[in-house]
Amino acid sequence: MHIVITGAGRGIGKALADHYRAAGHRVTATARQPSGGLVPLDVTDPVACATLARTLAGQPVDLLICNAGIYPDKGQSLDDGYPTAMWAETFATNVTGVFLTVQALLPHLRAAPAARIAILSSQMASQNRAPGGSYIYRASKAAALNLGRNLAADLRPSGIAVGIYHPGWVRTDMGGGTAEISVNEAVTGLAERFAALDLATTGCFQTWDGRDHPY
Repeated sequence: MHIVITGAGRGIGKALADHYRAAGHRVTATARQPSGGLVPLDVTDPVACATLARTLAGQPVDLLICNAGIYPDKGQSLDDGYPTAMWAETFATNVTGVFLTVQALLPHLRAAPAARIAILSSQMASQNRAPGGSYIYRASKAAALNLGRNLAADLRPSGIAVGIYHPGWVRTDMGGGTAEISVNEAVTGLAERFAALDLATTGCFQTWDGRDHPY
């Protein structure tokens, strides 16, 4: 199986790449600032996405994991925080970046017999779970959820399944040291979810441990 992972330079993305390589799969792992064999990709740049597609010319993609994301508004103040540039940067990465990556790799996904797209969103995307704060990140992840749901509808005729996932509150640079689960726990659960994804469950919004998450 050929797996493409965005944002694989650290955290969950890196751990997913390591997991799939250890299982014997071929992995194209990307990062905005690549090192150690990573493929360069800034998901906000359509030229970079097109370059990745050309690099993979003739290679089907069985699983695309859209993991790249940022959370710059942690701790921002409602009274005087959340600057316009922060909104633009976050949506460019967390939403537009997902779309550009999928769009660029559509020929590769269509060339696989039963391709899947996994979009890492967050429980912070849920309109039913709205405790306040982190407005930019929450809004971007809600948009990524909506994007994934609509991609699932449009790609069903091509046989491509799309799932949206909450990876858990994970002990990474983004999640912090007091988060609930380890990276290994998250990756093991997510890999199981991705393996189970098919056209019967396309459009799902699930947690890392297999629960359907409320929208």
